[in-house]
This record gives sequence, structure tokens and C-alpha cells, in this order.
Amino acid sequence: MRILLLEDEPELAAALMTALGRRDILVDHVCTLADAALMARFETYDVLVFDRRLPDGEGLDLIPALRREKITAPILMLTALGGLQHRVAGLDAGADDYLAKPFAIEELLARLRALQRRSPIVSSEQFTLGNLTLDPRSNEVSIDGRLIDLARREYLVVEALMRRANRIVTRPVLVEAVYSLDDEIESNALDSHISRVRRKFGAGGASVEIRAIRNIGYLLRVKT
Repeated sequence: MRILLLEDEPELAAALMTALGRRDILVDHVCTLADAALMARFETYDVLVFDRRLPDGEGLDLIPALRREKITAPILMLTALGGLQHRVAGLDAGADDYLAKPFAIEELLARLRALQRRSPIVSSEQFTLGNLTLDPRSNEVSIDGRLIDLARREYLVVEALMRRANRIVTRPVLVEAVYSLDDEIESNALDSHISRVRRKFGAGGASVEIRAIRNIGYLLRVKT
């Protein structure tokens, strides 16, 4: 899951990014309405998580603008304004869910999962290439029906390649799919993930290969 977090409290934002990252959720964090609007327009997210009281305005005011632009990702308001009138105002403004601070991380996770299940951008389609299958609903990858154990970023590499099977995927596209904006990325990190995926494909008897395209990116295809 990838979410956009609009939160101007640095300590809370850092704590959320750490907690969600441990649950294999990629978080892009911004502090202003302007930055949130920009990111929501140019990136694809499973869920948008917005605070209300922000340096440049009211978080609810962003919702109609995004909906007019056909941005359909579900929106969760995460705010200290937790009174009944505030919750009603948030839902009436177009938010899909509303959670008041303080909150339990377990409840936030459950609400994120529920919103992801309802999201129109979540595909129920399985992706298959050769004897390799990826199920985006369960985040599982199998070879001839046998699950293979992938770390979070390894799964994200496979997902990005499977969604673009038989096409060259550039390094910037892969980096964007595997890392959040705030991740510190070592120069060879992506290559290390791909190397481990290749070994696991080989050990599992995969009929596909990840081919490096020099100075461009990678290509997932059936072995010839």
C-alpha cells in the first residue's frame, strides 16, 4: 500500500511513517495543502490521509478540488478536530473516513485496509507471466502455485515489473515504485533487490527472467 500523508506536526508525521513503514506501507509525507495537491495529481495512491488545520488552509477544502480532477483515491481525515460536528462536516465534504487524534495505530491500520479494499484503483486481477503469478490483493507471488518469500521491497520490484511485463521499465520508474519520497536510497540498492529476486526466481524454478537493459532499466519476460 502507498499513501500520501498530509500532516504538519513533524513528530507525529515521523512516528506515523515509522509505524506504517514497519507494516510495509510506503508513505509520502507533505506538510502543506499545496504540496498535497501537487502530489495527488501526479502520483497514484491507495489512500490519502489528510489533517485539517494546516499552515496554508483547511484540509477539507482540498477534497472537492481533487474530486473535480477525477482523483478517486479514498480520503481519510486524521485530525484533532474530533467533535461530532467536525466529523459530520468532514464526511459531508467528501471524506471517506474520519479518525480523531489521539488514536491507536491498530485502528488506523484497520481503517487504511478497509479503504484500500473499497478503492476503485485497487485491481482484483492477478498478473501471470509464464509460471509466475502475482496477486495484488494479498501481496503474494507464486511460482507454479508455490508461494515465494519476498521482502517488502522485493515484492514491490516484482509488482512493478509484472504490471509492465514484456516492456522495459526504466530505473526512475522502479525507484518510484519501490521507495517513498523520504527514503534514503543507496546507489546500488535497487540492483541489490533485483539480484535477490533473481536468486529466488532461480531457486523456485521460475520460467521468467529479469533482464538488465544497459543504462535504461529492466525487462521481465519469459525465458527464451
